Amino acid sequence: MRIAMIGTGYVGLTTGVCYSEMGHSVICADIDEEKIRQLQQNHCPIYEPGLKELIIKNSSKGNLSFTTDIEAAVNFSDIIMIAVGTPSLPDGSVDMSFIDEVAHKIGQSIKDYKVIVNKSTVPVGSADRVRKIVQSYIKTPFDVASVPEFLREGSAVKDVLNGERIVIGIDSEKAKDILIKVHEPFQIPIQVTDIRSAELIKYAANSFLAMKISFINEIANLAEKVGADVLEVAKGIGSDSRIGERFLNAGIGFGGACFPKDTLGIINIAEQVGHDFKIMKEVINVNRKQYMRIIEHLNAVYPNLYGKTVSILGLSFKPNTNDLREAPSIKIINDLVKNTNGNIRIRVYDPISMDEARGVLPEIVKYCYSVEEAIVDSDAAIIVTEWKEIVEQDWKNLSRIMKTAVIIDGRNCLEGMDDDSITYLGIGRKNYKLKIINL
Repeated sequence: MRIAMIGTGYVGLTTGVCYSEMGHSVICADIDEEKIRQLQQNHCPIYEPGLKELIIKNSSKGNLSFTTDIEAAVNFSDIIMIAVGTPSLPDGSVDMSFIDEVAHKIGQSIKDYKVIVNKSTVPVGSADRVRKIVQSYIKTPFDVASVPEFLREGSAVKDVLNGERIVIGIDSEKAKDILIKVHEPFQIPIQVTDIRSAELIKYAANSFLAMKISFINEIANLAEKVGADVLEVAKGIGSDSRIGERFLNAGIGFGGACFPKDTLGIINIAEQVGHDFKIMKEVINVNRKQYMRIIEHLNAVYPNLYGKTVSILGLSFKPNTNDLREAPSIKIINDLVKNTNGNIRIRVYDPISMDEARGVLPEIVKYCYSVEEAIVDSDAAIIVTEWKEIVEQDWKNLSRIMKTAVIIDGRNCLEGMDDDSITYLGIGRKNYKLKIINL
């Protein structure tokens, strides 16, 4: 099949490349000339494991190409997939301007039957919105469908090629047959449903996972107060098949492009029809405050942080991505600088995302290129992102180069920190030794 992927962000680029890996002829289109130029030269503009290799492979085979000519991409294809950004607006609603812009362009360009697919995460009713815009330009028959993405940054290629399900929302047998044919090579279970259910499935899935994260973080906060260990609690409840162990890792909250936006989005969808989605509002409230547990732990050790050197290990919102959107690291660093009026030394290390961080972090931040460089002579090391380059260190020995061996583990990713010379604080952990240091 011939597929046009409009938009080359995480979703569009990864999905388009993986469709080409399945043997489809794919053209990825974007108005960003510099990004397309990079892709045409086999340079991947985002960090996503395995993606660059597939770009090179399928470009050389001739079934993957890149263009800024949206009209040419539309007329090349049998299927047009819209994968442009849908960011949150200040009121929590979804900015549909990019979707609308693409729909107008499709309407102006289309010459024969196409299946137009919303791949972006969009509110319920967005397929009807796209249909109305395209119909305002043409009388040519076409169908609109919803095929939501279920990608995780850092494992997006795997999630497309080896996902758990493919959801296809349609209102036409012709579109159904075409989209099933496109997705059959993946050999992944396919759920065919109506369009509005497909649109809601994406929001419901991400909101439920966000709810699990906020729930276990609240359990972690409670565990600290009652003397329990959240790791044991998570193990105990996660072994229940009705609950499951995934997304029960207590820490400092979720970030990235999806969960923060989609939780706000589903609340706004509910408000549009007069439904007060109270549980999701509280999920967001819990998450907004959770990063502060790190600062509270740090203040418990150092009531006065003026003049201290603090090492921040990990900047991206999760490992294996350079995405800093809604990353807890940014909030932690900004609060530390604000709370000390800038009278603090902050060193940071991240194996991938430091270039991106330079544009968003305060000028006083020092960028380091190894864990050792970041923590030498520091008063505290804060693990914010569980990169293997950070977790797999020999922390018992490494902590000896610190001025004071204070390790605050925001992801509960270290084990065996029972050395009397180390002050280790996790999130919701029972077995740590707290030393108040008034230096």
